[in-house]
Amino acid sequence: MCVCVFTSIDSFGKPEEHGSCGNVELLSAAASVVAMGSSPAPFPDIGRKAKDLLNKDYIFDQKFTLTMLSATGTKFVATGLQKDDLFFGDISTLYKGQNTIVDLKIDSNSSVSTKVTVKNLMPSAKAVISFKIPDHKSGKLDVQYVHPHATLNSSIGLNPTPLLDLSATIGSQTVSLGGEVGFDTASSSLTKYNAGISFNKPDFSAALMLEDKGESLRATYVHTVNPTTSVGAELIRRFTNHANSFTIGSSYSVDPFTTVKTRLSNNGKAGMVVQREWRPKSLITLSAEYDSKAVNSSPRVGLALALEP
Repeated sequence: MCVCVFTSIDSFGKPEEHGSCGNVELLSAAASVVAMGSSPAPFPDIGRKAKDLLNKDYIFDQKFTLTMLSATGTKFVATGLQKDDLFFGDISTLYKGQNTIVDLKIDSNSSVSTKVTVKNLMPSAKAVISFKIPDHKSGKLDVQYVHPHATLNSSIGLNPTPLLDLSATIGSQTVSLGGEVGFDTASSSLTKYNAGISFNKPDFSAALMLEDKGESLRATYVHTVNPTTSVGAELIRRFTNHANSFTIGSSYSVDPFTTVKTRLSNNGKAGMVVQREWRPKSLITLSAEYDSKAVNSSPRVGLALALEP
């Protein structure tokens, strides 16, 4: 498990911190470059607005995060997660230099994860190397290049039989077309190949994705009704069994410090999130989901508390 901490701006202009895995820090860095120019977003960001609206902050466990910043600018983050009867925790440090970012994390399984980001490796390019101890096969190198009309991301495992991933998008911030492919050198087979197109305007975002090696088609749409209200939908068509699924959702800013989100799926599940910023950069989030097809089960409820003194 590898956690990166980065900052983005939500639909209401408030800064947010997220934790995620894989190439998130690399993609976050790419997003900052995109914000300054006309380059298209990285391929994993196609349809991201709908994913965030329909899935982000829906946490049905108990999570606690404490973030502290030292006088030297080093960030310390302690995270605890209780899932059913199991508890997971980690402590991470994040140091940012002029051209280097070092992220070190120790988790409750006694694993040590390290991620080093080197910016300005060459004009418009940066690299990230990551590894986890004691897993000697976990090493990975990610390289990202941003061009005014294209964005390229590549990843290769640092082991004798690595996994290779390559994604690219062309176009602009308004219209972009991209694809990704994964290759397993051990079996000499493709692990994935997907393609997508997105169309973005200040008040809406639409995307169409061909996923699961061409076995499913995903369409997403998000519309900003006004500065406080957004609505969105996702439709998935699976060609193998001719099944369709859809989810609709909304986000409403009650005031500058309180956000309410809702979602409803055709599988009978209805969810709701209430998030309150009770002090600067400190959030309390309450999530709940009810499954109308599981009448004998209790609704799922989650609580997340993020503190930053």
